[in-house]
Amino acid sequence: MLRVLGCSLVLSVQAFYSASDDVVVLTPSNFNKEVIQSDSLWLVEFYAPWCGHCQHLTPDWKKAATALKGIVKVGAVDADQHKSLGGQYGVRGFPTIKIFGANKNKPEDYQGGRSSQAIVDGAMNSLRTLVKERLSVGQNGEKSNTSQSGGGGAGNKEDVVELTDDNFDKMVLEGDEVWMVEFFAPWCGHCKNLEPEWAAAASAVKEQTKGKVRLGAVDATVHQAVSSRYGIRGFPTIKVFRKGEEPEDYQGGRSRGDIIERALDLFSDHAATPELLEILSEDLFKKTCEDSQLCVIGVLPHILDTGAAGRNGYLEVMKKMSEKYKKKMWGWLWTEAGAQMELEASLGIGGFGYPAMAAINTRKMKFALLRGSFSETGIHEFLRELSVGRGSTATLGGGNMPKIHTVEPWDGNDGQLPVEEDYDLSDVDLDDDFDKDEL
Repeated sequence: MLRVLGCSLVLSVQAFYSASDDVVVLTPSNFNKEVIQSDSLWLVEFYAPWCGHCQHLTPDWKKAATALKGIVKVGAVDADQHKSLGGQYGVRGFPTIKIFGANKNKPEDYQGGRSSQAIVDGAMNSLRTLVKERLSVGQNGEKSNTSQSGGGGAGNKEDVVELTDDNFDKMVLEGDEVWMVEFFAPWCGHCKNLEPEWAAAASAVKEQTKGKVRLGAVDATVHQAVSSRYGIRGFPTIKVFRKGEEPEDYQGGRSRGDIIERALDLFSDHAATPELLEILSEDLFKKTCEDSQLCVIGVLPHILDTGAAGRNGYLEVMKKMSEKYKKKMWGWLWTEAGAQMELEASLGIGGFGYPAMAAINTRKMKFALLRGSFSETGIHEFLRELSVGRGSTATLGGGNMPKIHTVEPWDGNDGQLPVEEDYDLSDVDLDDDFDKDEL
C-alpha cells in the first residue's frame, strides 16, 4: 500500500495490542489454528502501525473485543509485518476488517461504522446470521462446514508440481524460477497434515509471484535418487533451490501463511530491477502505474539544457534508486520537461524546477513531490520517508488522471537546434529606385 496516505505517526506494534487486551494478536503461525479451524465467528482487523486511521480505531477495537468476549472472537493482524496474510485476503488499504463466519475460506468485508458500538452491532448481526445458517443446515440433516482447513481457499493440488528423478534437474536446477521443494513419504502423518497447507500455499504463491516462485513435491520413497542426493533422512523435509546456488533447508513454520511469507521473501530477493521507461504513450503510463502500488516519475530538463551526458547522469541516478528499492516492485518512469504538460500541471511542477520527481498512487489518486535534491541521497531520503508513512501528499490533478501524449522516444543523442533554411536571392530583381523610407 502507499503508506503516505493519511498516516503521519509511526508507532510500535506493542502500542496497538498486547497480551492484556481482549484482542487476539494473529500471525501466519497461529492464524489457521485460531481462526480458520475455529467454530467461532471472528472479526479480524488488518492494520499497519504507521496508519493514522488504524491508530484512531485501536481504542474502539479494544472496547468492542471486551464487550464481545466469550461471544465473538476479535483479532488483529499487523499486515505490514505479515504481508502474506494481507495478500491472501486481498487487503489493499488500512484498516481493513474481515468477518470470518460460516465459510472461513470466504470472509466478508465489514462495512459498518468504526465506533465500538457500531462494531459490536455489526458482530451481533453477523452472529445471528451464522446461527440461522447453522439452524437451517441442521434442519436439512446436513453437516455444517464451519471448520474447513486453510486460509483464503483450499488451494489447487495441481499447483504443486510433481517432481521425479527424471524431471527434477530440468525443472528445478536448470529453470530460472526459485523452488520450494517438499520431500515426503506417503505414510508420514506430518506430511499428510502439511499437504493441504502446501497446496493452498502453492496456489497463492503462483498467483502472487506470477510463477517466479514454484512449489514442488517429491515422493522420496519412489524417487530415491534425487532424495539421496540431498541427504533426505526425515519427512517432510523442505528445501529451497535457487539457480546456480546450493540448496538450503527451509526453517520456517508449516502453515500456509508461513510458507507464503517465505516464498514472497524469496521472490523479492530475486526480483529483477524494474525497467526505467520513458513515458511515450498513455497505455505505457497506465500499465506501469496501475500495475504498481507506487509509480516514481522523473521529469528531466530539456535535452538542449543538459545534453546527452547530463540526461544520462540523471537516468543513472534513477536506475540506482530503482535497484535499491526493487523489492517494493514500484513502477519507474521518466519524461522530458514540456513533453507531458498536463502531467506536470497535475503534479504542480508547472514548468520550472527541473529535474523534478513525484511518486504517484493511481489507486488513491494521490502524489508526493521530491522536495530535496535530485541525487541518490535526496531521492533515497524522499522514498524512505514514503516507505515509513511520512511526507505530505496531495490529490492528483483534482482527482482525475492527466492526459498523456504520444511522443517519439529519445534517440540517446544531444539535442539539435532547428536549422534555419537559406534562401537564394540571386534570381530576384531588385528595384534600384526604391524609396529607403519604404523599408
